[in-house]
Amino acid sequence: MRALVCQQFDQPEALTVLEQPDPTPGPGEVVIAVEAAGVNYPDALMVMGQYQVRPPLPFVAGAEAAGTVAAVGEGVTHLRPGQSVVAFTGTGAFASHLVAPAAHVIPLPPGFPADVAATLPLAYGTALHALIQRGQLHGGETLLVLGAAGGVGLAAVMIGKALGARVIAAASTPEKCAAASEHGADEVINYAEEDLRERLRALTGKDGVDVVFDPVGDRYAEPAFRSLGWNGRYLVIGFAGGEIPRLPLNLPLLKGSSLVGVFWGEFARREPKANAENMARLLGWIAEGQVRPLVSARYSLERGPEALRALLNRQVTGKVVITP
Repeated sequence: MRALVCQQFDQPEALTVLEQPDPTPGPGEVVIAVEAAGVNYPDALMVMGQYQVRPPLPFVAGAEAAGTVAAVGEGVTHLRPGQSVVAFTGTGAFASHLVAPAAHVIPLPPGFPADVAATLPLAYGTALHALIQRGQLHGGETLLVLGAAGGVGLAAVMIGKALGARVIAAASTPEKCAAASEHGADEVINYAEEDLRERLRALTGKDGVDVVFDPVGDRYAEPAFRSLGWNGRYLVIGFAGGEIPRLPLNLPLLKGSSLVGVFWGEFARREPKANAENMARLLGWIAEGQVRPLVSARYSLERGPEALRALLNRQVTGKVVITP
């Protein structure tokens, strides 16, 4: 098998494509012939040694992949060779073959595109968990999505609309705002050119927004938090903007609002049944056309470092995938 290997914690350009022994599944495992692997911000942080999880070196980068089952291990009864699947493993996905715990593998409907499936577990899983379990977003409420054209942001825009919310999408370029609008946002804010707080006040008046979905952090966090209404929920997804913000704690007190952390990977591990229900709901929305995942670029295994660099530079709209 061929794999994109991290041999030392460094910039993505240090990753190397290497030949490795073909994997065999152990008990409770399957081997997947990878057709596409999703590229995510945590993948880039992990290879640089800046993620909360630091795998032992060397390791194969990539957290999620879709393809066909090549072999099954002892005790695996719900999966079979030749079946189309998607898996979340944390590492190992940027390769021609992937060993995955069978419990982390989800069968796909016949004919479901592998490149689309490979974008679903992390970005869409995070957005589902954030808006359903953590944010408890209801129909008729107002949702603000920061970084709304990125992988997880665009997922939140579409899922927010599927849940019946009014969605305000904020992004940094006219092109990214257009992408959010094309995927269902009711209003868009270019926060590189407009004052985020003033624009939100104009759009929501004294009521403010009910839920903020924030994968960006940095300087946008405080004006977004100040735009929450009474009983608002601020969902902490990540810090793609760079700096981890330091919010004044009098703000949640005065607004009766909640600052809510979102860690999808741990949720999926602790509550696999609820996660599976979320994903089944998502597949239904996709089949109905309510959610339309955007795969904006495809990279070869050798060009994997380019994909990670584009992500770090915030040059990606929707999701990109690596096709081994």
